[in-house]
Formats: sequence, structure tokens, C-alpha cells
Amino acid sequence: MIELKNDRFLRALLRQPVDVTPVWMMRQAGRYLPEYRAARARAGDFMGLCTNPQRACEVTMQPLERYPLDAAILFSDILTIPDAMGLGLYFETGEGPKFRKPVRTSKDVEALPVVNTENELTYVIDAVSTIRHELNGSVPLIGFSGSPWTLMTYMVEGGSSKDFRRAKTMLYNQPEVAQLLLDKLVLSVTDYLNAQIRAGAQAVQIFDTWGGALSHEAYLKYSLAPMQRIVDGLIKEHEGRQVPVILFTKGGGQWLESMAATGATALGLDWTTDISVARARVGDTVALQGNMDPTILYASPDRIREEVGRILKSYGAGSGHVFNLGHGITPEVDPEHAGAFINAVHDLSSEYHG
Repeated sequence: MIELKNDRFLRALLRQPVDVTPVWMMRQAGRYLPEYRAARARAGDFMGLCTNPQRACEVTMQPLERYPLDAAILFSDILTIPDAMGLGLYFETGEGPKFRKPVRTSKDVEALPVVNTENELTYVIDAVSTIRHELNGSVPLIGFSGSPWTLMTYMVEGGSSKDFRRAKTMLYNQPEVAQLLLDKLVLSVTDYLNAQIRAGAQAVQIFDTWGGALSHEAYLKYSLAPMQRIVDGLIKEHEGRQVPVILFTKGGGQWLESMAATGATALGLDWTTDISVARARVGDTVALQGNMDPTILYASPDRIREEVGRILKSYGAGSGHVFNLGHGITPEVDPEHAGAFINAVHDLSSEYHG
């Protein structure tokens, strides 16, 4: 096993001492990078990148070649599991992901298989092992999945949605059908993340992108409870190290205590929650990841640096903070501004670690 040269990301997740606050960006391999756009053009389309382990490795490495990031994240898509269930994932330019066979009835849900990752998503597992080899111990590799509720929204709606009308109608009118769908997704996601861990992912993140669209009771029952079951079922240690689990619910600031009680290692915060308030609420039970507004990256480098300093001061001294954006970096960001952000985190954070 190759020794990890930079493990401050993993150490911070475990609330162990670090020299500076580690930083990575959600969607750090993406359209804001000209080298990514060139690779995507060569691949033909987005799924041409995702389903080819060598190309997925290439784009995963691109931001690490440009910036001193503290972690790599597998280049893939949250909708690989529904695609493996046979729903026919495709992408319309300017419209995002769509499914040719959305799940609308109890018969549709009953017909869905539970995904066996080793058999049906080998390209993802091959990408993880290829990326780990290419990283050569430079930084840790993050694996990920969408949460069951978030995956369900796309599967039932047939794509993106503003109001989740069909998915929420299933929750309220056919709760037993919704629960069966979520049960199958819990098993599939658990298998998927464990396969990534076995292939070399050193931490995993569950992206609950649409949990914040639910009412309080519905979130606890249909979003958090399935994530709890996944956390319980994950491999806890691999290659002699603990495998941290990050839960990220966009719009989830009101549920931090309940999220922390799942046994997750860390909670991702979007930009609507003050990180000092979040730290006071969860105490030493979990690390925190976040939480700069991604649109700050359109501001000047001096203003970006100022905002980084404000968030670091808000979190305060000690470990347990992984700096990140509050959601994914957007395509129009100037790559120089992303670099200014990353450098500011390392430059300004050392005073908080003594």
C-alpha cells in the first residue's frame, strides 16, 4: 500500500490536528476548466467521460494538476445507479439529465432490480482503481453517491424538477410504493459505496441535493432515515484507516443535530447556515465541511480572500473543518478565481491550527 503524502483532509474529517485547513471543491472537475471542456469534446458527450475509466481518471486529475487541492473526487454522476436499473439515462443540452423510462407506478417500482455494482457498474469501480493508481498517494480519493431521496426525485419525475410534484405525490398518496423504491435504493447505494471503498475510495460523500425540498417530517422519514441505513451498512475501515462518511443535505441546516446522530463522520453545509452556529450546535460529534457561496467566485480575488478569512474566523481554532463551497462550482467561474480561493484557504488558515 502506497503511503499517503497529504492526509490532512482525512485527519480533519476525524477532527485530528492539521497544519492548515484542507480544501476541495464540489464539482472541481468540471466545465469551468478549459482542459475539461476539451476532454469532454474528445469523449463526444458527458456519459462518454463517465463510462470510460481512463477518461474519468484524466478529468479527475485535471484540477489537481492545476491547484494544490487536498483531495480528489471520483468523476462520475449521481444518476449511475438509476441508469444501471434500466431507466435509460440521457442528457439534453441545456436541460440536464432525463430518463427514457421514469418510475411512476407500483408495477414500475416492483420491477426495479437492486443494483449489483460489481456486475452492473464496473466502469465506476475501474475508474476508482485507475484514479487511485494515478494519484500515487498524493491526496485521498473521495467516492460518492446521490441519496435515495435525491435519486428517487429524478427517477419519478423523469429528470430535473422545480416542485417535485410527482415524487412528493408518491410519498403522500402511495407511501408504501415510495418506501419500496427507497428500500431498493438504500441497498443499491450501500453496495455502490462499499464497492468504491473496496476499489480504493478513502472517504465517501452522500449528496442529498434535494432533501431541503421536503417538510420537516418528510425529510426525517424519507431522506434522513434511508441515509442512516446506508451509514450503518458502510465499510468502516479499509487499508488500515477509518473511512469517513460525509452527509451533505442542501438546504439541510435545520436538521444538523439529527444528521449528526446518524453516525456520519462529517456534515456538509450549504452557504445558508453560519458555520459558527453549526459548530456550536453539533459540538465535537462531527466535523463540518463548507461552506462558501459558490457565486463569491465571480467576485475579485481580493473579495474572495476576504470571504475565506471570514468563514475561517467564524469556524475558529482547531481541527474538524474541511473548507469547501456550499454547493458545486459553476461553469462560468474564472479558473484563476478558483485558484485564489484555494490558495487563500491555505494561506489564512494556519493561524487557527497551533
